[in-house]
Amino acid sequence: MNEPTLGGRFTFPGTSLTVHRMGYGAMQLAGPGVWGPPRDPDGAVAVLREAAAAGVNHIDTADFYGPHVTNQIIRKALHPYPAGLVIVTKLGARRLPDQSWQPAISPQDLTDGVHDNLRNLGLDALDIVNYRAMGSIHGPKEGSIAEQMTVLAGLRRRGLIRHIGLSNVTAAQVVEAQAITEIVCVQNNYNLANRADDALIDDLARQGIAYVPFFPLGGFTPLQSSTLSSVAGRLGATPMQVALAWLLHRSPNILLIPGTSSVAHLRENLKAATLELPPHTVAELDSIAANAASRSSERQR
Repeated sequence: MNEPTLGGRFTFPGTSLTVHRMGYGAMQLAGPGVWGPPRDPDGAVAVLREAAAAGVNHIDTADFYGPHVTNQIIRKALHPYPAGLVIVTKLGARRLPDQSWQPAISPQDLTDGVHDNLRNLGLDALDIVNYRAMGSIHGPKEGSIAEQMTVLAGLRRRGLIRHIGLSNVTAAQVVEAQAITEIVCVQNNYNLANRADDALIDDLARQGIAYVPFFPLGGFTPLQSSTLSSVAGRLGATPMQVALAWLLHRSPNILLIPGTSSVAHLRENLKAATLELPPHTVAELDSIAANAASRSSERQR
């Protein structure tokens, strides 16, 4: 695929790191429940190599996927890494033997997490590290992240981290973090049906900071899914392709990291970047969240 088919390019602010806007999220390369090895290890390697061959140069991962499994697969598939590949990883969680997700936010936890990522990815320094605040099932929750940002800024000064981002955070936490260190990206839950971060996206765009949405089809009601499917049918596309295309259209600072363990599904996702959305279609898709908000308001009266 050539550059236009991957959504254009984006340079993380204050860096020399330029990526195509259509990237790849590696979480699904681990086993069921993001635990243990994949059912098809060779297939996982094939997906990564297919992504790289298609021009994808932004891979999102975390050493707590597996744990360790996803990063080890990335290393096996792509090391020595091609020039220009940007690997973005996350800190802030750990997996326990019962497969639960637990916070790992102490200075020692964060330091150990950096070294785990370096070892399993086979790197001397990490391109970008996102601090992932655990939040709640409903999304980010307020609370100071100053201690964690100070630790990551120190690891950056030591040369173990090149750049710092955030994940699952509020707008206030972004501001707090920026008072401590430079922030190059924010990764939050956002899609056609969940648009709570609209103002944050616009603010980050003004600053040239990347916004990376996860769960591009998460949180849809049956009615919303019906609207999306109707649009997709008219465009000769899948609902996922339409949802991804809308995100690319939403703002030029949005970078996508759809994940899959299937080469066929990967190719399908990448084709979303070639999908053109007519203005009336964009308006129809925009109405998904507006109509949902209106119905919610009526129920609360």
